[in-house]
Amino acid sequence: MGIISFLIGLAISTILIYIVTRLLGEKEGLKIALFAALLGSIMFGIINYFFGNGILAAAVGGIIWLVSLKWLYSTGWLKAILIAVVLWIVVAIVGTFLPTFPNPF
Repeated sequence: MGIISFLIGLAISTILIYIVTRLLGEKEGLKIALFAALLGSIMFGIINYFFGNGILAAAVGGIIWLVSLKWLYSTGWLKAILIAVVLWIVVAIVGTFLPTFPNPF
């Protein structure tokens, strides 16, 4: 069940990253969005292992995420911050409604 949940989360993250970056003018495709989602998952696991949950983990994760977005999408700091903020808002909205869908398992 863990791998299935991970793959579903990865697919949803990939789609959301792709949509947000396209809306903000980036031209990269689903492949880069998938890589960004996978990289984000790996970073979350590593940061969670070393820092646990809390403000320090969020700060370190946020900085690493911005560097990753800047690198993956070959953009400036302001655009990377804009992408991250819009993604955060979209994920918060989707995360509010997605768990309320009926469980298919």
